[in-house]
Amino acid sequence: MSTTAEHGGVQSTTVTQIQGRGRAVIASKPLKAGEIVLKDSPVLLYSALPLNPRRGGAVYCSHCFKTLPNPNPPSALPCPLCSSSALFCSPACQSTALQSSHTPWACQTLTRLRNFPPLRTEELQVQARFLVAAYNLSRVSPSDFQRVWGLDGGWSGCQLDADAIFLHSLITSLCDGESQREVTSFFTVEVTAALLAKDRANAFGLMEPFGDKGDRSVRAYGIYPNASFFNHDCLPNACRFDYVDSDSSGAAAANGSVCNTDVVVRLIHDVPQGREICLSYFPVNLKHSERQQRLKEDYGFTCTCDRCNVEANWSDNEEEEEEEEEAMEEDNDELMVDEDDGVKEGEESAFPHAYFFLRYMCNRENCWGTLAPLPPSNGTPSSVMECNVCGNLKKNDDEGGMDGDDALEEE
Repeated sequence: MSTTAEHGGVQSTTVTQIQGRGRAVIASKPLKAGEIVLKDSPVLLYSALPLNPRRGGAVYCSHCFKTLPNPNPPSALPCPLCSSSALFCSPACQSTALQSSHTPWACQTLTRLRNFPPLRTEELQVQARFLVAAYNLSRVSPSDFQRVWGLDGGWSGCQLDADAIFLHSLITSLCDGESQREVTSFFTVEVTAALLAKDRANAFGLMEPFGDKGDRSVRAYGIYPNASFFNHDCLPNACRFDYVDSDSSGAAAANGSVCNTDVVVRLIHDVPQGREICLSYFPVNLKHSERQQRLKEDYGFTCTCDRCNVEANWSDNEEEEEEEEEAMEEDNDELMVDEDDGVKEGEESAFPHAYFFLRYMCNRENCWGTLAPLPPSNGTPSSVMECNVCGNLKKNDDEGGMDGDDALEEE
């Protein structure tokens, strides 16, 4: 089945099946750098924090996951059922959550999980949060649950994972009365295992704010049905932005995304008609061996993109030497191509990442984010690049970052 995204009444992308890659997003017309090819909202969102977070850690709204003042946010509203376990940034978030993501059933089940003997790992605790969110979604919005259920997942049905069996038994045991009959009538251990596989293959992380040390954790995970159609490439032509803590100015406003959990996918450079649009599932600076390990462990596949094909025979030492040479040759025009034409085919296959690193990787210390132009204005491409990790804005021809207001004014 094919779906499309429309911009200005013109279909810009289509989702179709590609042999060996599954569903994929294809440009249905020539697309310009900075164009928004998707803005998607989550159908399911859950906290990435342990069930009993450590004191003094970051505090987020339990609905929109906006950062709250720490450690005792005076304006935060608690859940009327579980007091301080769930906090909300506004009456609107509190009211919406109590009817959707934080229903009395979800609240009661999470409270019982917190009072249960601690699960042995934080990963199990986050998986338990996901299952509670998924079970709850099936009760409050069956149509959205079906969208989650319809996503591709890595579970083959041949073997049940021990963690899936344990979590299924645990959560169903915490339910009682009518809710237990509702849950167990549909959520068999096989369904639970399939849901965990779909979450593992499709969930996007909403990251904590960027810090100078570069160490960022995930604040929440979300299932974005349309964004999940983007496949991985180690040299992507698009990247994902979120603006959970943004205000009403700057890049977030340009993307039409302010203080919410939407994700925005923008093109890094021009994309011709018929080309697949891909994201990188992790920072592009990782070595070949690290990328392959993460893709195999987290997503169950081996990458055979152009970059991986070139680097497959390199040793880790050769990769480090190559990165040093790229940094030294930053001003070498022979590694660059005309901005309007993108990367030429010969250069893309022979030396696939040099141009990308020089042009599209953020140079802020410990960031390793990807740069994409701001959306075009009235059809005119933007010369301001935005980092999808630290949020820094910079001119195309300026190596130094600048704050959002200055960049937009100059633009």
